Amino acid sequence: MTTTEMPAVHECTVSGCSYNHDGCHAFAITVGGGNGSADCGTFVPLNTKGGLDRVTAQVGACSRTDCRHNSALECTASSVRVGPGEGDHAANCLTYSK
Repeated sequence: MTTTEMPAVHECTVSGCSYNHDGCHAFAITVGGGNGSADCGTFVPLNTKGGLDRVTAQVGACSRTDCRHNSALECTASSVRVGPGEGDHAANCLTYSK
């Protein structure tokens, strides 16, 4: 899989993330987590907005080997959605499917 084949972050509704301003502005996100959740490991809870001015964020890595979209730690979904989590999980990959 090359960088042009990486799935795009289609949507992020986590308003408290520094990379989210009218969409995800991180170059790539990492999906990880445990206890049944698929957390966005790139989540940064700061008031300062960061990331690149023009970017379509992609999934750089996924360590959720139990996800049906995971193949050799690469995401094979056509795109992913990130949204608010619950409890200690501030941002979750909503495309995660066991």
